[in-house]
Amino acid sequence: MTSARSHEGPGPLRRTGRAIGHALHLPFTGTARGIRKATHAHGAGESGLGKLIELHAVNGAGDVMITVALASTVFFSVPTDEARGRVALYLAITMAPFTLLAPVIGPLLDRLPHGRRAAMAAAMLARAVLALTMSGAVATGGLELYPAALGVLVCSKAYGVVRSAVVPRLLPPRFSLVKANSRVTLAGLLATGIAAPVGAGLQILGPGWPLYGACVIFIGGTVLAFTLPHKVDSSKGERKAQLVPPHGTVAPGSGTRGPWRGRARGRERNGGKRPGLRSVGPSVLNGLQANTAHRALSGFLIFFLAFLLREHPFSGQSAAVSLGIVGVAAGVGNASGTAVGSWLRARGPEVIVVSVLALALGVAVLAALFFSTVMVAALSATAGFTLALSKLSLDAMIQRDVPEEVRTSAFARSETLLQMAWVVGGGIGILLPLNGVLGMSVAAGILALGAATSVRGLLGAARHGSPHPRVA
Repeated sequence: MTSARSHEGPGPLRRTGRAIGHALHLPFTGTARGIRKATHAHGAGESGLGKLIELHAVNGAGDVMITVALASTVFFSVPTDEARGRVALYLAITMAPFTLLAPVIGPLLDRLPHGRRAAMAAAMLARAVLALTMSGAVATGGLELYPAALGVLVCSKAYGVVRSAVVPRLLPPRFSLVKANSRVTLAGLLATGIAAPVGAGLQILGPGWPLYGACVIFIGGTVLAFTLPHKVDSSKGERKAQLVPPHGTVAPGSGTRGPWRGRARGRERNGGKRPGLRSVGPSVLNGLQANTAHRALSGFLIFFLAFLLREHPFSGQSAAVSLGIVGVAAGVGNASGTAVGSWLRARGPEVIVVSVLALALGVAVLAALFFSTVMVAALSATAGFTLALSKLSLDAMIQRDVPEEVRTSAFARSETLLQMAWVVGGGIGILLPLNGVLGMSVAAGILALGAATSVRGLLGAARHGSPHPRVA
């Protein structure tokens, strides 16, 4: 005989438990659905761009976890003089070899057109293993930490150049490259902003805990990389970019002047000249020169202000608060530049690059003349804003002026050069005496050099118009 209680449904205790479980579960599932809806909007889900946006967010979160662990070990755990020596050693052991490896990263990845997903997954997995390896050495700060840090740096930059090459293959219909890169970059910035305090909290548990967190994140990124569409691995219609001088050819084996060097072997088999990055007009080259100044300024400010504010914090503030002010200002500026870049996607990229370069130079000059807390924070915010907007404009020029068959290769090579500029700027920031006015003057000098080499060419290109009228 069936009891009447069996037809009354679950008891009040079970219903209460389910309600509590649903209430606890809803914020996470709701957040996940909201993130997925945002990253897959406007056709990004169908094209596969949404997956790349999520992958880049994972990449940003993992990288910032490692940054928190290394900064706590190399920078914050020792007195200023010793920290400066440690960071100089870090640059010498990691950045100097990277400047030698960086020029070959792009050409090497050009040879993997059918393995881009595997390349990104390998970069993630390698960083997971290296993070686990560093967890044992991070507490002592021993020399074995630095080769692992170099490996993390190389893998991070390798992922970056592959990601730049992949974006054009995942553009939704009526989506510009500027808008796509804006979404990808903004996702990375948001993930970094969320993961940074989490990493700081894990640091309280122990110096190795942020690295354990990074390991878990990168393992997830390894799996996510293989969920990208198969067309990411397609090389149909592509060629390697031969970086040759404009107009004419050079003798085999001879070099060319300027940051790009190439050879006359960049000819098609049928006797015609093979498309090259410099052969399509001056906009890309001059835009790259301007972006090199912005990237060098970024590296310089990161290292110079880190030591300057630790030794001489803002008036009435601690070193940690002073660094936080600068970091937040730079982050807000970068996010704002990314958002504005998407809004300005139909404007002339040459004019945008010139405008933001002039803006950054003007603020740097003011910071040198009227050095203060407000001006340093303003320069940090301006540097973040102009760096993001200038890079998005460079992307637009590459999309517009570089033939599709060499465009992905051009992205890889230009990104490599910009990473090298960051290394040079960081080295200057380490070596410079800790004088605020002097530092801001050097920052202005970096931007003035970029303006001297690029503005005239960009304005000339804007006046005469691009040979390819399609605007990115």
